[in-house]
Amino acid sequence: MRNAYIDALYELAGEDDRILALVADNGAIVYDKFRESYPNRFINFGIAEANMVSVAAGLASCGKVPFTYTIASFLTMRAFEQIRNDVCMQRMNVKLVGIGAGFVYSNLGPTHHATIDMSIMRALPGMTVFSPSGPLEARKITREAALIDGPVYIRLSVGGSPEIYEADYEFEAGKGVILKDGGDAVIFTTGSITPEVLKAHGQLKTRGINARVINIHTIKPIDKNIIIDSATKTSAVITVEEHSIIGGLGSAVAEVLAEHGIAVRFKRVGLNGVFAGGYGTYDEMKELNGLSATDIVRETIGCLIPT
Repeated sequence: MRNAYIDALYELAGEDDRILALVADNGAIVYDKFRESYPNRFINFGIAEANMVSVAAGLASCGKVPFTYTIASFLTMRAFEQIRNDVCMQRMNVKLVGIGAGFVYSNLGPTHHATIDMSIMRALPGMTVFSPSGPLEARKITREAALIDGPVYIRLSVGGSPEIYEADYEFEAGKGVILKDGGDAVIFTTGSITPEVLKAHGQLKTRGINARVINIHTIKPIDKNIIIDSATKTSAVITVEEHSIIGGLGSAVAEVLAEHGIAVRFKRVGLNGVFAGGYGTYDEMKELNGLSATDIVRETIGCLIPT
């Protein structure tokens, strides 16, 4: 996803000289092409995330379109006050790009894991929140963000993310995407855990369970219609996120169901009031934290057939 974002940003910079790339002591290599082509539109602030965001707000007030980029956990927490006060309160046209969504930074530990960033950004007035599930979607979301006049947060995985879409995929902001259809249950997912959910879908199918899988790439504003429509056509709703279930996708879906009086068996799969546990590879982290395909299958069956 990271490279898809960088490529899209480079293309945008060639189309619009208001586009700026701001980084906080990272992205030195992946931004080489951008820095060489547009040296006056690339600024490295060093380890100063708060300063980067405040400067971005100032640049936006002058008509520029700054895309800030750094590790998601640092961006959303170290610079939260600046995002709240300088960007959101002033409705500045700043794009906030957090790399390392979920625990893809695996063995760097919970300080580098972004597992509450959606909760934080979703709570801010005026903030649009995107969570792409693959490289092509990341590219399209980057271009969409440039069209939005206002604050945008994009959470990205790192390199090596598998593609889940065909080349003709048409992205529409705020609209969930049905990846797999089925009527036994509906699984809502977002971000880099989506390939694991698709793997679980296949395993469920071998057990005679045909689940609908829906990718929610826009966390805010969320697609209420697809949630309501899908929930009323099944007996079980499951949300899966590489994130805390408090305030993230699971909470957003639950809010829609509750506000529209939809009674259905419901299960949130993700980190439940804890930081990610253990150290290891990315795949090992998913297993250690209950987010492997096997875990998703077990939780789905448990929601369908409660004990």
